[in-house]
This record gives sequence, C-alpha cells and structure tokens, in this order.
Amino acid sequence: MAIDPKQLDELIKSRRSVFPANYTGEKVDDQIIEQMLENANWAPTHKYTEPWRFVVFTEGGIKSFANYQADKYLEKEGDQSEANKEKKLRTKPLAASHIIAICMKRNNVIPEWEEVAAVSCAVQNMLLTAQANGIGAYWSTGGVTFYKDVNAHFGLGSEDKLLGFLYVGVPKVKNLPKGKRKPIEDKVNWVIE
Repeated sequence: MAIDPKQLDELIKSRRSVFPANYTGEKVDDQIIEQMLENANWAPTHKYTEPWRFVVFTEGGIKSFANYQADKYLEKEGDQSEANKEKKLRTKPLAASHIIAICMKRNNVIPEWEEVAAVSCAVQNMLLTAQANGIGAYWSTGGVTFYKDVNAHFGLGSEDKLLGFLYVGVPKVKNLPKGKRKPIEDKVNWVIE
C-alpha cells in the first residue's frame, strides 16, 4: 500500500490538542468515533496483549461522567475541596461531544511500562484519526484518574489502570496554530562505528 509520505508528515505535524473550551458543542458523528477506536486497536502491542480498553461517554452519559467525577472529588477532598475545581469538573466535560476513558488491562505477563506504551500508541492512533477528520481531541490525565477506588466504575479490575480521558469535539476554528519543536538534531546521537 502506498501512502503519500508528505501527507503523513503533515498529518503528524499538524496534530494539536484542542481543549473543550474550543469546541462548538456540535456532536461528532459516531462513525468517526468508531473509526478512532478501530484505529486504536491496531497499535503495536508486545505479545499481542492488546491492553487498551475504552469506555465511551456521549449525550447524557457525559453529564453522568461529569457528576461522577465532581462527586468523587468532593468525597475524597472533603473540607479541602475547592468550589472552583468542583464546578470545573462538573461543567468542563459538557462542552465535549464524546469523552473516552482510556484504560489499561494488566496481564502481568510483560512489564507494565510496555503496556502503558501500547495504550499510548493506541491513543496516538486515535488522535491522528481525529486530526485527519478535522475533529478536535485532548488527552487529559486529570479528574478522577488518580483516585484508586474508581476502577470498578470504568469496568476495570484492581490491577488495571485508568490512564485518563480523551475529550473529543468539533473545533471552533479549523486552522489551528502551527506547532513548535526543538530541532531533532539536538535529541539524536548517530553511532556509525
């Protein structure tokens, strides 16, 4: 199969995080979400463990997700909770068309870091698919991700990991700012002998 390498380069270099505040509120077609998930399923995986698992929230499910994470925050933080943070947890998700919980199913056959890397590759496939379809996406590792007792809510076992949430929406602007990176030459050493 021949793919134009320049188009691939442009897709990779043009991918940007698009935050929920920059979504129109329009619903993303479920077929695009399904394609993102299908492409995630083709990420590299050592020993074919395929550790990625996803929970997709949309429509009323987003409000349930928002309330769950805000309530969990209040439960955990108690008197230390901040009204602004609770409000943000309750309202930020509502701007998204879909929110996808990014989960890792542990198998204890290979090192955990390899499974995290596989899930990260799956998410990159999702991000590139979103970009190719003109859809905004943002991987957040905040919210309830760090609370140990949330696994069951996302269908995970005690050994599994919740690695964050992929917020997806239609971006308000089509021309996102150009990215910037330091030169690759500063990050690579070639060994020729």
